[in-house]
Amino acid sequence: MLHMRLSARSDYALRAAIALAASDGGHVTADQLARTQSIPGKFLEAIMTQLRRAGLVRSQRGPDGGFWLARPASDISLADIIRAIDGPLVGVRGERPENLGYCGAAEPLQAVWIALRANERAILEEVTLEHIVSGSLPASVRKLADDPAAWTS
Repeated sequence: MLHMRLSARSDYALRAAIALAASDGGHVTADQLARTQSIPGKFLEAIMTQLRRAGLVRSQRGPDGGFWLARPASDISLADIIRAIDGPLVGVRGERPENLGYCGAAEPLQAVWIALRANERAILEEVTLEHIVSGSLPASVRKLADDPAAWTS
């Protein structure tokens, strides 16, 4: 099955990064992130390590310690965070769509998976932490979300 799989870890990472973006450059402690975003402590430590390794957050230990964004919120997309935690955005049975081979009548299916990934990328790479914190989503994203059909599963 192919779909946008957002793991709990990615959801927590997005929430933590948004909280950092909302802090306006100030340091935010792990306790504050866990408490304000309802993120279990055991997840938070691993998530913040992954985000730090990906160059998205920085950290400092000690009494003045905490976490902060490594780049401006306008330079960090939702896709950057999801990829840092879960890897590629879309896969089919764990494979990247360009590595799949379909035969005969099913051959065009590969192009559908590629198009789906491109569409998800277009949204997740366009929306930045700044868009979320400011509450001002790009017009193309608002248009999609404003369609009542988008709200039904």
